Amino acid sequence: MRICVSSDMDEPVARALLRRLRDRGHHVVAYGALSPGDDPQWAACAQAAAREVAAGNADQAVVCCWTGTGASIAANKVPGVRAALCTDAYTADGARRWNDANVLALSLRLTSEPLLEEILDAWFAAEASTDPVDRLNVAHLEQLRDTTTTTTTTT
Repeated sequence: MRICVSSDMDEPVARALLRRLRDRGHHVVAYGALSPGDDPQWAACAQAAAREVAAGNADQAVVCCWTGTGASIAANKVPGVRAALCTDAYTADGARRWNDANVLALSLRLTSEPLLEEILDAWFAAEASTDPVDRLNVAHLEQLRDTTTTTTTTT
């Protein structure tokens, strides 16, 4: 599997993430602070990794920043991306299963190496649900992306 990884900081857990993904046999492409000369800003590097998923050039992405929140917001601005901030294995499992998440967002501050392994185990073990209600919800997300709304404010 081809996985893009972005981080706004070259932290030990980010380096461990690259190693763990490669150890699992994935082809990993690094962005941001993990790639010399790349833009290390969380919004820029998270979007770069997410765009690769949306374009079909990567199967998944993992985006990281200090809290994981900014990276997940930036990734979710890319049409076709469903990024989930996961701080534990149960959330990672649910994000893949019920939300068909294709981008994992992680906090560099909260994620220890043992927790990283648990999250990755759950993320890769889970498969998207085939339940019609779950699929309907994921389809609804795509409709939200495609819908443009105009709001008029009167004073």
